Amino acid sequence: MEWLDIAAAAAFPPGTYRTLEVAGTPVAVFNVGGSYFAIVDVCTHEEETLSNGFLEGLEIVCPRHGAHFSLATGAALSPPAYEPVATFPVRVENGIVQLGTA
Repeated sequence: MEWLDIAAAAAFPPGTYRTLEVAGTPVAVFNVGGSYFAIVDVCTHEEETLSNGFLEGLEIVCPRHGAHFSLATGAALSPPAYEPVATFPVRVENGIVQLGTA
């Protein structure tokens, strides 16, 4: 596995997120209470950008139709989305938040 540097942990406070592309796929990395989660940044219902939505605990709510997704597992938790979003491993190494890629 390769690890991509996202940001210094000190510059990535709780309640914020960063976006990037990995091999042409949009990815959002969230800091929720000091824990980091990464998902494909596209709703599986109608391809809306999920990071434009809002957080409810460990869930991201799609801004278009209100579908909820788990940041931890990527699972679709409410209609109209039924398919999960992919997730990525995230770690903090030497004070840097990193995203794991295949």
